[in-house]
Amino acid sequence: MKHAFSRRGFLARTAGVLALPAFARLAQAQTPALAPALDPRVQAFARGALVRPGRVTLTLPSLADNGNSVPARIVVESPMSAADHVKAIRLISDRNPEPVMATFRLGPQSGRADIATRVRLAGSQRVTAVAECSDGTFWYDARSIVVTISACLDES
Repeated sequence: MKHAFSRRGFLARTAGVLALPAFARLAQAQTPALAPALDPRVQAFARGALVRPGRVTLTLPSLADNGNSVPARIVVESPMSAADHVKAIRLISDRNPEPVMATFRLGPQSGRADIATRVRLAGSQRVTAVAECSDGTFWYDARSIVVTISACLDES
């Protein structure tokens, strides 16, 4: 007499259930993230164009003791040739009184799309770097940072 459940059937069902979170992450990774695209400051910079994840790497510490001087680095994958280069990079803050922290203008003469700077942050937040390329595409990367002592406090 055969049992209703076999080891092979159990493994097949279990593998399917365990694979669901991986498929969900894969589908999410292939869908452009909507949060930066919905941000009006990002949309204004992109002039309504699709803003896609990738090509941009924003490096921030995950924790800053003081928001007065937080190191940030933005690197964009680009050959920086006359035909294919980064035109501008914008650094946008979610919580600062002045959310557009910086705009960097670049061209093929820049050699590399690699910016190192320091920024002031008004508390824990998400920071987004958006790059505009010469072919009309827009790319982004975003990072969350926890700030223990805030800067940029609005005293009004």
